Amino acid sequence: MIIKIYPDNPNRRELDRAVSALRDGKVIIYPTEVGYAYGCDALQSRSVEHICELKGLDPKRKSLSIMCTDMSMAADYCRIDNEAFRYIKDHLAQKYTFVLPAGSSLPKVFKNRKEVGIRLALHPLTKLLAESLGSPLLTSSLPLDVDTPEYASDPELIEERYGLTVEMVLDGGIVPFELTTVVDCTTDPYTILREGGSPL
Repeated sequence: MIIKIYPDNPNRRELDRAVSALRDGKVIIYPTEVGYAYGCDALQSRSVEHICELKGLDPKRKSLSIMCTDMSMAADYCRIDNEAFRYIKDHLAQKYTFVLPAGSSLPKVFKNRKEVGIRLALHPLTKLLAESLGSPLLTSSLPLDVDTPEYASDPELIEERYGLTVEMVLDGGIVPFELTTVVDCTTDPYTILREGGSPL
């Protein structure tokens, strides 16, 4: 099922429908600033585990990332010292994932990891979702096939390939797929684990 939501003039009924699905523990596909991603309520362990199953991830070995509306929400789920706060503030408008010490308020599926990836919502629909949900979204990019990258960026093609595996696909328009720059803020000095930009 595909649902069109215009970020600049959202249909509240459709947005509430998506938020209700997240609260019910469903997995959706939604647009981010770097392409489309699987998403769920990050505070529901079973939903997080479902995304790990869809992606073939082992949460005991693979770091998980959550999408937050702003620094205030992020601080509820990870530990941000003064240095990290300043660094993140300086990079708010950039496509970054910040690896930070995990907070105790995350569900048990995160407990095997001492760190969590934090992303701050740049896509307006992503921000609307997290604000309406009132909690972060577990976020995991769709698999990228270098021969058919449009299946990670075009919502109609995404619905064709992945629609039956999730509750819904939120159509926020075509979003070119990119990689975020991943910065480990648990090391001294900070370490860039991956350079962002187009992988193609």
